[in-house]
Amino acid sequence: MRSFLLSWVLVAFMAGASEARAQNVAVVDLRAEHLVDPVGIDAAAPRLGWRMASARRGAAQTAYRVQTAADPAALRAGKKLLWDSGKVASDQSVDVVYGGPAPVSSRRYYWRVKLWDEAGRETGWSEPAFWEMGLLSPGDWKAEWITYGWDEPTDASQPQPMLRGALRLEKPVAEARLYVTSLGLYAAEINGRRVGDQVLTPGWTSYHKRLQYQTYDVTALVRPGDNALGVMLGDGWYRGNIGFSGQRNVWGDRLALRAMLRVVYRDGSAAAFGTGGDWTAKRGPVRLADIYDGEIYDARLEEPGWSSPGFAAAGWTPVRRMEAPEAKLVGLHGPPIRRMQEIRPVKVLRTPAGETVLDMGQNMVGWMRLRVSGPAGTTIRLRHAEVLDRKGNFYTENLRRADAQMTYTLKGGGEEVYEPYFTFFGFRYVAVEGFPGPVTPEAFTGVVVYSDMAPAGSWTSSHPLLNKLYENIVWGQRGNFLDVPTDCPQRDERLGWTGDAQVFARTATYNMDTQAFYTKWLADLDAEQRADGSVPAVIPEAYDRGRPSVASSAAWADAAAIVPWTVYLAYGDRRLLETHYPNMKRWVGYIRSRADEGLWNTGFHFGDWLAYATTRSDYPGATTGKDLIATAYYAYSSSLVAKAAAVLGRADEAAEYAAVSEEARRAFNREFVTAGGRVGENTQTAYALALRFDLLPEALRPEAARRLVEDIQEFGYHLTTGFVGTPYLCHVLSDHGKLPVAYALLNQETYPSWLYPVKMGATTIWERWDGQKPDSTFQDPSMNSFNHYAYGAVGEWMFSTVAGIDLDPARPGYKHVVFRPEPGGGLTQVRAAHTSPYGEIVSAWRLDGEDLVYAFTAPPNSTATVRLPGVAESSVREGDAPLAQSAGVRNVRSDGGDLVFDIGSGAYTFRHPAGDRAYLLTGGRVNVTTALAEILGNAAGRSALEAHAPTLARIAEGDARRTLSLLELRKTMPELTPETLARINAALKAIR
Repeated sequence: MRSFLLSWVLVAFMAGASEARAQNVAVVDLRAEHLVDPVGIDAAAPRLGWRMASARRGAAQTAYRVQTAADPAALRAGKKLLWDSGKVASDQSVDVVYGGPAPVSSRRYYWRVKLWDEAGRETGWSEPAFWEMGLLSPGDWKAEWITYGWDEPTDASQPQPMLRGALRLEKPVAEARLYVTSLGLYAAEINGRRVGDQVLTPGWTSYHKRLQYQTYDVTALVRPGDNALGVMLGDGWYRGNIGFSGQRNVWGDRLALRAMLRVVYRDGSAAAFGTGGDWTAKRGPVRLADIYDGEIYDARLEEPGWSSPGFAAAGWTPVRRMEAPEAKLVGLHGPPIRRMQEIRPVKVLRTPAGETVLDMGQNMVGWMRLRVSGPAGTTIRLRHAEVLDRKGNFYTENLRRADAQMTYTLKGGGEEVYEPYFTFFGFRYVAVEGFPGPVTPEAFTGVVVYSDMAPAGSWTSSHPLLNKLYENIVWGQRGNFLDVPTDCPQRDERLGWTGDAQVFARTATYNMDTQAFYTKWLADLDAEQRADGSVPAVIPEAYDRGRPSVASSAAWADAAAIVPWTVYLAYGDRRLLETHYPNMKRWVGYIRSRADEGLWNTGFHFGDWLAYATTRSDYPGATTGKDLIATAYYAYSSSLVAKAAAVLGRADEAAEYAAVSEEARRAFNREFVTAGGRVGENTQTAYALALRFDLLPEALRPEAARRLVEDIQEFGYHLTTGFVGTPYLCHVLSDHGKLPVAYALLNQETYPSWLYPVKMGATTIWERWDGQKPDSTFQDPSMNSFNHYAYGAVGEWMFSTVAGIDLDPARPGYKHVVFRPEPGGGLTQVRAAHTSPYGEIVSAWRLDGEDLVYAFTAPPNSTATVRLPGVAESSVREGDAPLAQSAGVRNVRSDGGDLVFDIGSGAYTFRHPAGDRAYLLTGGRVNVTTALAEILGNAAGRSALEAHAPTLARIAEGDARRTLSLLELRKTMPELTPETLARINAALKAIR
């Protein structure tokens, strides 16, 4: 008996210890349909996900259990469950499909999860999360479409209407939801209080096919007895100016509203109150509202209490009922647009022209919040601009026909606070006119708006200009990810250009959590794809309407294949890939119908948009043939369709599209590649596409890479690529053994380069490499945006190669991380982090004396492969121990001179002598040693550079010492030929 009791106590103790150890693991960041506690989703089978939090190495999930209930108390008690998955032996923690009864409209579902770790230890339950369904059936809407009762001109913006309705709640309310959508934009109030924190609702969709509605929890805004609902409408994208052809009313010419308040009383009964014929309307204080032109607001026309009960609606007229649009109403798919940041002006300027101008210090997107007191009738006008001209005056020519103004007329009687309802601006500078009293920063606040995507990336280095470049890339994404991925946010355009979207997509996923954002936009792309498979140049389609000749340009329409595949790789979203796979096929089918034995040389194409040009008479420009680009993309997109088919288990179609890709590849080589390895017009873009898309025979790739480098050197270590070639340039250089040249391009500070705009004071990415010229004059104002993210696609290379965070296509979504940093470029320190579906990934490296030190963190429930370039196992230590003794390190091997090994989750630090990497990490001015090393081009040359570091440092001191230094270099390095010295001299000039 005593022995039995001791055994029982021991078992209990061990079980308690196991449970205690399991407390080192938590289940966090629960999401439904990739959103935190979403309200109003319409997914028939919602997908659930969570993250495992643990600092232990090798932490992994081996099983999970999910429970759902209609009530949080019941869930905590484990009773009255709607679904209990039971213990499921699986490491899946992303996109776990809800398996309970079919979701019901308007119902909220509470859920929690627990898991078992790699040792089989059970965690506690997570904190509960929830999702709430929207209206899943058209019959669930107990509301009519209504519009104001008057007729008005449609060729210009008119005073924006206000609509109001009254309702009475007979009993105490347990919960209340407002479901609302509109043709045009809306801003809703209940009982005098603004509904929700979203702006520019219902957003921008392919309105003739898809119309979003929002669901708001308004329980705190309603009360028993009389209530009132008021909604202001605005032109927005729906019927305002859109596109740069002066067109209005693209989707319709009349604003309308549909709204329903659904309440559940405390006694369990429910009631619905919707828009109908009993509503009234009146023109409001918003006298003009337009996406491009701005907003005019006259506060003297406000009607206090208009959205509150008991309001005497004198002068208000009955609304009209109207027929429902054909578009399908869709619930929450993507993140809403919100006020995300606030910025104060950094200074108040007085320009040479005598204007008072606020400098926000940052090219931002949103609007100004105005705080002012003054006499009634005082009118304040704010004009917006991105830049000042060379004299320091306000410059708006690059806005083209966009007025971009905000006008506010005071009502008087005390402090007034105003910010616009139905417009936004892209600006850094604000010209202030008519302000009563001194213009001070305290009266103005810059409100930054964009789709509410969680930050997912950070990147820093020892080079301040590169750090600023990355910051500019992120600001460019903030400014242009406003419900759709636009090209620019300031002029009379702001369209969802597909080419810009696809080249930047991978960088975007590093910077922010874009999964839900792209889910929404890709649904619009599918809706806009035409019956023949062609794809408009902008999504939603505004620019292409009635202009089929500009649709389906290579590299633009290829977004139909590239973006779904990119999102799948970044997040492992198999359902999204499956949803859009038919559209991927239809796009490639469109090309097949127009290609000639794999050669795509028909139709309209934008080409390598805004590639390097010149005014020299011998035209050493960089024009790449449009048929070359089209055929390259044909091969690439069809290869992605083949890969998607393989992922989805469609082997026959995978083989079919692989054959299509191979046919295009053969056509590319037949038409554009010589036997000697020259590609097309011998441009950087031609080689970048040929190498990145794997189009060349193996034997010709080294020669193609050599020719690419030669062209870069010919242009003084400058890039000459446009929108199409730029994203791939550094990738192909580093992938083909030309890392120093890639770094030379990244670090280049003169035009054309990434750092030239930074040196010129840019705070976002420019549309043109020389949007502002060295003499401070501007490029052609007809196309000169200073917030255009396409060239920011280099951010992908900064993450994947400079910092070394990459993914494994075989295990997407960073289920398996690839760490492969390539130190160089004169940098002595780099650190990047990315929040993946499994948690934070960190890759950092630094030069520490004579050693290189790497720090990697793989998130729980993932694994990683590490690739250290040019390193022997015997030279590497992890922490204080040899690599072979490191816990968590396994499968150590050598591959092409690199050291490769696998690690489990957790944090690791590796150290080894820098060795021959030192020439990339030391020296005088950044770029000098990288340029010279590439010119010398061999190990002996690198050794020579290291031996003559003092001479190189003197070369880097400045122009006055260049000749003496070159003479000294020639004396100390007699092996250098006159031709090599000439190239060195040219490189030094280019660097300066």
